[in-house]
Formats: sequence, structure tokens, C-alpha cells
Amino acid sequence: MSYSFGKNYKITVFGQSHSEEIGVVIDGINAGYKINFDLINKNLERRRPGKNKYSTSRSELDSFKIVSGEIGGITCGAPICAIIKNKDQKSRDYESLRDKPRPSHADYPAFVKYNGYNDIRGGGQFSGRMTAPMTIAGSIAEDLLSQKNIKVYSRIKSIGSAKDIDIDYSNIDFEKLCALKNDDFPTFDIDAKKNMQEEILNAKKNLDSIGGVVEIAILNMPTGIGEPLFNSMESNIASAIFSVPGVKGIEFGSGFNAANMLGSEHNDSYYIKEDKIKTKTNNHGGILGGLSTSMPIVFRVAVKPTPSIGLTQDTVSLKDKTNEKLEIKGRHDPSIVPRAAVALEMMTCVSILDLVIEGEK
Repeated sequence: MSYSFGKNYKITVFGQSHSEEIGVVIDGINAGYKINFDLINKNLERRRPGKNKYSTSRSELDSFKIVSGEIGGITCGAPICAIIKNKDQKSRDYESLRDKPRPSHADYPAFVKYNGYNDIRGGGQFSGRMTAPMTIAGSIAEDLLSQKNIKVYSRIKSIGSAKDIDIDYSNIDFEKLCALKNDDFPTFDIDAKKNMQEEILNAKKNLDSIGGVVEIAILNMPTGIGEPLFNSMESNIASAIFSVPGVKGIEFGSGFNAANMLGSEHNDSYYIKEDKIKTKTNNHGGILGGLSTSMPIVFRVAVKPTPSIGLTQDTVSLKDKTNEKLEIKGRHDPSIVPRAAVALEMMTCVSILDLVIEGEK
């Protein structure tokens, strides 16, 4: 099923951007777990649209309801089902798009795949709106991981030409990472944040949009989690990350810079510290042979510009087979990067919890 992810901690999302409700079914949670409602609400608020001028004006409260799998906030062993009601959709904005597919949206291939019955309202099931139920599942995964002292953080590394500072992921300031959890626009450097926000506002003023890079860090992962080859730590994380709409690339550790390095530069030398094996550098990004090494797992994700922009674009008429012009109406993020950061963090939690449970068998 393309709407499901995971083996041991399995999630299935349902709904569309403008459907009455969206939601998630979660399998794999043992009975007796006390659901951390505060954490779920906090992460949904971090991801929520309509909060500021850097996101879409579509205002959804994203209040959720768990309809099965718990009694009095304690899991009972049955699958958890959580729903979120859509309340601020304006479907009429999308009527003209049934015949004119939006550039860089899924409209055209979905039209072909579903014989014209695809839901184009807000992007249907291809919409970033679907990351809201992912955030519920990710929040529960985050809480379960935190009980094992495994922590996941995200920050905005860059938007357009504006970049946050680099940090040494072989020697991390833990307090700096913790502060990211309370920031709707998480960066390490305040000036970099201002520059990124200016990039977004400039794109918005010009009826355009802008992309960026999100960086994820996972701390305290035990050594040896993951499987070689087809269920490696990288492949499992990458599969989860590409489930978030708008993702165009991922790199672990030194990533593509490794192609420009000598082996003597790229190799991470081992040493002993307090009876623990560590590496002096972290070009491997915490993963070797598909397995975790106990060093911080670090990867970066490229997020494309929002394809719905106010500028006139070229498209076609699916009915008449003619070239046409398109002006997109509706409410759209000038940059999806800040809200995507939360979704990417949450799907990372889903992925690594699945692997951790597998490693504990």
C-alpha cells in the first residue's frame, strides 16, 4: 500500500487536502503506553499553517481526535486511529485546474493514473496537508524514542542564498539543539534566520516562491541499528523522507562533498573516550554499511520551491490539447521549508523507531 510505511511501527495515512477529514492509523504500539498528547499538540502547532507571513494564509487549528486504540489516554493494544478535521479549505479555487495542470504539481500524472478522477483540490492526497497526520504518528514515535534517550532535531540549513552556520557534528552543543524544538523557524544563528525570512518575503512580494535545505540530527542512536543493503539505515530514512511532498534530494554526512575528497580526508579516525568508541570527525554521518555507529546521524534534505505561484505560467488544456496560460488562485506557502522541517523530523522518528524495534527483536 502506497499510503503505508513501516514494518514494526506501521503507519497508514488517509484523506486528501480538502476532504472532510484526514488521519492516520498506527500499528505496533504495545498496550500500556501513555500517549503524550502535549507533544503531539506541540508538534502540530509547529507545523500548522496560517500562523505567520512566511506560510500560507490557510488557517487550520489542526486539533486532533484519537478514535480508537486507547482508553483514558492509555493504549490498549489495538491500532490507534487519529483524525483531524479540515475546516478552512476553499475548493472553488481549484475548479479551473481540472483541465489545466499546474507546473511541477502531480496534476498531470495523477490525471493519467486515475483516469481523470483525481482530486485536484489543494493537491488531493499529494498535498503537504497530509504531513499533519504524519506529525501525529511521528510525535508518538518521538516520545517512544525519547524513552530510549534517542533524540531527533531539525533546523533550516538554508533558504535560497541565505545559509545558517555550520556546526561540528562530531562535537555537538546539546543545548543549541534543544532550543530548536521551541522555534517555529529553527536556525542556530539569528542573523541567518533574518536573511532567510527576507528571502521568503522577497519571493512572496514577487508572486514567486523559494526552496531550501533542512538538516536533521539524531543523537544517542545505539551502535548496529539498521540492516545491510536493502533495509539499511540510509535507505529506510530516505524512503520516509521522500514521503514528504516537495523533497528533491537527500545526503548523509559529507554527502556530495565526499566526491571531492581524498580517502585520507574523508576517513573518520577512531579513538576511545570514557570507554566509548568514537570518531574524530563525522564525514560518515553516523552510518557505515547501513548500520548506526553511535556517532550523531546527520543528513540534509533539499526541499523545492512551492510550485503554486502567482506568476503566469505555461500549461496545456488536457481536453483541447492546446497550449494555454495559467494563473493560479488560492492560498499557498511562499516557502514550504519551515513547515516541512517539522514533517521531515517526524518522519525521521517514524523510520528510526521502526528500525530500533527491529534491532530489539
